[in-house]
Amino acid sequence: MDNLTHSLVGLAASKAGLEKLSPGATVLCILAANVPDSDIVTLIGGRWNYLHHHRGITHSILGAIVLGVTLPLIVYFADRTIARIRARQPSVRLKGLMIASLLVSATHPFMDWTNNYGIRPFLPWSSQWFYGDFIFIIDPFLWMILGSACFLLTSKSKLQLGIWLLLALLFTYLVLTVPIQRGLDQPLVLTTVWIIVLVGLLISLKLGAAQRWGFRIALMALVVIAVYWGSLASLHWFAINEARIEARAIVSQYGESISDLAAMATLANPFQWSCVVETESAAYRFELSLAGNHSALSELVRHERADTTDFPAVEQALQDERARIFLDFARFPVARVVGADCMTQTLVQLADLRYTQPGSGRGTFSLG
Repeated sequence: MDNLTHSLVGLAASKAGLEKLSPGATVLCILAANVPDSDIVTLIGGRWNYLHHHRGITHSILGAIVLGVTLPLIVYFADRTIARIRARQPSVRLKGLMIASLLVSATHPFMDWTNNYGIRPFLPWSSQWFYGDFIFIIDPFLWMILGSACFLLTSKSKLQLGIWLLLALLFTYLVLTVPIQRGLDQPLVLTTVWIIVLVGLLISLKLGAAQRWGFRIALMALVVIAVYWGSLASLHWFAINEARIEARAIVSQYGESISDLAAMATLANPFQWSCVVETESAAYRFELSLAGNHSALSELVRHERADTTDFPAVEQALQDERARIFLDFARFPVARVVGADCMTQTLVQLADLRYTQPGSGRGTFSLG
């Protein structure tokens, strides 16, 4: 998930009661919600080094525990050092910080598992990827639910209101423009809900909702998130079943059998799913609508597996270090050979069908 969502989860968890465990718990919760993404330091070695290590050991069960313990220790000893310098008593409570940190740190790998990027929870013992597939990696509905609670509970000064205003303007712009750029079906629904929520928040702030209900607002937001996730998981189950029916009809035309299948959430539309199917000789991608508005065959794309016997250039390309990193990450890798009949140069394009197709160009999700 994006770091705004992780930060809002940490802030909401704090406001739901964890902030009472120790002074400084709110800041620690926000840091703990994001600390697994400290693997961004691997960008120093370049984007392929980052792809190799991202959602690695810091997103594993062991990594989350180590980070969850280390972070409060750093805060605790920093507080004691500052207290000694300023000749005052230390203020933070280590036990409270430890409980808050471990609880919130655990939310990060769980939330990252819910989307189709996946995590490797059993590193360093196993590098197997696990994918939830039922939440898109950026979800504006999560922003609305969590952001609403956090806004009401933290808008106590002009500075805080100013920060929230800037965030509201920025993300309103994204909500109004990105769905249209990505060709989202019925973007008006998302836009309308977003505006209604913003108006409702202003009214709630004016009526003093935070003073009336306090921490219950954050607690209710977390409950709504759990219900929302459960609903998406149920829709994902239906999407998988429908995708399997469509896939069987598709592959039967080629006399193939299904070896792997995924139905993956799309941006801000719980009824639209991107599906990928693998067989022994090809990979397919198509869009599935649970509302019955689209036919899977209308957007079907088929990629045959590149035979290294027919295309020695593919085998040679796979020896490249970048290709090995890419294939270690890719869930549905496909290859396309361009210029195989040329006397000078042959181009091998690799892509992960979760995100793009060969030659389309999606950064680290393709290689050519």
